[in-house]
Amino acid sequence: MAAQELRLRDRTALLLQREVGRLLAPLWIPVVIAVMRFGMGWRIEGKREARERFRALRRGSPGGLLVCANHLTMVDSFVIAWALAPAWWYVLHYGSVAWNTPERENFARTWPMRALVYVMKCIPVRRGGDRREVGRVLARFTWLVSRGEVGLMFPEGGRSRTSRVDTSATTYGVGRIVRALPGARVLCVYQRGNGQESWSDLPARGERFRVRVDELEPKSSRRGLRGSLAVSQQVLGKLAEMEQEHFHARA
Repeated sequence: MAAQELRLRDRTALLLQREVGRLLAPLWIPVVIAVMRFGMGWRIEGKREARERFRALRRGSPGGLLVCANHLTMVDSFVIAWALAPAWWYVLHYGSVAWNTPERENFARTWPMRALVYVMKCIPVRRGGDRREVGRVLARFTWLVSRGEVGLMFPEGGRSRTSRVDTSATTYGVGRIVRALPGARVLCVYQRGNGQESWSDLPARGERFRVRVDELEPKSSRRGLRGSLAVSQQVLGKLAEMEQEHFHARA
């Protein structure tokens, strides 16, 4: 299902979800960032450069922006959002708050959880579930990015069990979205806590994260699923390169 083929009912529901989140943004965005900064004591190194690159891409990408990142914890999307812009900027530029597709079993098991992720621009998906349902989620996500919104995807499809970027865990979702949006830009983000040795639910209290960003324009002459997989592999390959740079700098 292409972005332009999304049903009117689905488009209306997504616009309503966006408006509800926007109206409540002055409440929930500062609270989320305050919990990370003061409640958990987390800090981010490299956020100045990351924020400059992010804003520059937002100004130059009227066709939308797709953020692709590595995945080690259940709160990576929150840390990445904080690294890319401060709370006040998101409140004023709500379109830059990234849509993402969290695992339904982890983030939308109960009604209160579903209400929270609804406000936070999430479209839950059951990974490994019915392919048609996954396809509908990707279609909604693609349509939103096509309207100039920001989207966040994890190309590995889940938290890396190897603790490193797993280039063999390629999924077709990222490639499918990129190929459906020729005018969209891709921002690769690599973030990792200095004490993060493996995957986990939450980073340690007082963790310091190092973030790296780089723009990518993945392309493939192949068609269909092979083309989507090729694009996803290019994104994962870029994240693996950024991971090598991360550990080289630490050494």
